[in-house]
Amino acid sequence: MHEMSIALSIVEAVDAKAREEGAAKITGIDLLVGRLSGIETESLKFCFSAASKGSLAEDAVLAIDEREGAGECTACRSSFPVSFYYAECPECGSLAVSIISGEEFQIKSMTIEEEGE
Repeated sequence: MHEMSIALSIVEAVDAKAREEGAAKITGIDLLVGRLSGIETESLKFCFSAASKGSLAEDAVLAIDEREGAGECTACRSSFPVSFYYAECPECGSLAVSIISGEEFQIKSMTIEEEGE
């Protein structure tokens, strides 16, 4: 389950940045996760709740924006949705498809509370 190591990395990154900003608490974290990234979002949420114990993000709400996969045919330049790395172009039948979206994994933002809020 690599989601636990991902969750620990998220907690480490946001906790460090929040402390740098003088935060007392992290209340929310927004992630962008592509459906082709290999990350199971439900597992990530579960792991995050365990990984965040004792950190500034302990009670943070984890919001995940899931990005659909998209491919582009290198032969005819048609763009289309994909759910797997190997796809056939629906326009020309070519198997020469480049993935153009769906592999993302990014911490987009976090919401913090400062001391005294």
